[in-house]
Amino acid sequence: MKQLKVIAFTHKNIELKDLGHFVICNETLEDRLSNLKAKFNIPEIFYIGTCNRVEFIFSLERDLDHTFVKDFILSLNFCVPDEKLACLADQVSIYEDQEALNHLLRISCSLESLVVGEKEILAQVRKAYEHCREAGFTGDYLRMVMNLVVKTAKEVYTHTNISRKPISVVSLAYRKLRDLKMCSNARILIIGAGETNRNFSKYLQKHKYSNFAVFNRTLSKAEEMAADLQGKAYSLDELASYNEGFDVIITCTGSTEPVITNEIYQSLLNGETDKKVIVDLAIPNDTAAEVVENNSLYYIEVSSLQEVANHNIQERYKELIHAERIIEQNIAEFQPALKQRRVELAMRDVPEKIKQIRKTAIDSVFASEIEGLDPNSREVLEKVINYMEKKYISVPMVIAKQILVNHN
Repeated sequence: MKQLKVIAFTHKNIELKDLGHFVICNETLEDRLSNLKAKFNIPEIFYIGTCNRVEFIFSLERDLDHTFVKDFILSLNFCVPDEKLACLADQVSIYEDQEALNHLLRISCSLESLVVGEKEILAQVRKAYEHCREAGFTGDYLRMVMNLVVKTAKEVYTHTNISRKPISVVSLAYRKLRDLKMCSNARILIIGAGETNRNFSKYLQKHKYSNFAVFNRTLSKAEEMAADLQGKAYSLDELASYNEGFDVIITCTGSTEPVITNEIYQSLLNGETDKKVIVDLAIPNDTAAEVVENNSLYYIEVSSLQEVANHNIQERYKELIHAERIIEQNIAEFQPALKQRRVELAMRDVPEKIKQIRKTAIDSVFASEIEGLDPNSREVLEKVINYMEKKYISVPMVIAKQILVNHN
């Protein structure tokens, strides 16, 4: 595992409002990862961006030092002033080798989440990996790592109580909304049709809310979500001209700039003066600061859930111990599996090499002797060669595996 590396910005060492500076939108992700691979000669890489972490998982033979990490971050061309970027770069977490694998398993098992035990993180990690795999940024090594991640997380969720009655960031936000006792026909604007808002909408459907308008940059996704909610769909560009009023805004987009500016908010109010609700689950926030400061409203955001999350961690502390034991066991089992896979990759050319030797022997080295054989003798020789070919292919692999087993 010496080549596994992780560079991470998380809620544990960076404020959530600053974490938003490092979120990469899907439109630029592939170009940025391509540049990283080329510049640092990185064989495999994928990127995770969630509401409380931004992480780069990659393979690289060299050790990471402060100079490399700083150069790595600067190469991503984040829209952050140099002084602030240098300060934030000093707060980045670096994991290498087995420590990197342990970290990746811990986040996927939700041991490092804002709310310990929420299963959403595993789906987010898998989706992030699949996106990068389909784009050609990962290979066999990270495939094995991800297989282990999924296996371990499933064991933790199955064999511990860490996810029983889970309280995710989404469910915490929804509970706060429910406390406001909105009527089921409240006019709800949903901005963004991504996974977080889809999860939130399931709570809304469960409790019979029925009046929805969905806005999204890609209209087809808004239409798909609106169909599920039996609501109306709009492109994000239509938000500024929407005049049908609202009671609740639920927003979570990948935008790096506020989506709800004070100008847009006043337009959405359309002269109404009653107190509204904004549930902002985006990092960075989709709601401009002046909207919250200058208007009478209930504002629910991710960072306000921190206190509840901390209490949740204390309640589930004993389950962390059980989960960590499962992680340790899986890491121990992964070591020989990784070595075995390396042997398989090293030996995969053996069959073709054996076939080439056979062809050379028959067509060249012993061609004249074989030509003089009678048909029966040729048939026997062919059977002997086929038998020997199969054994020469399988025996080295078996011996190599036995050596690995005995060594371990």
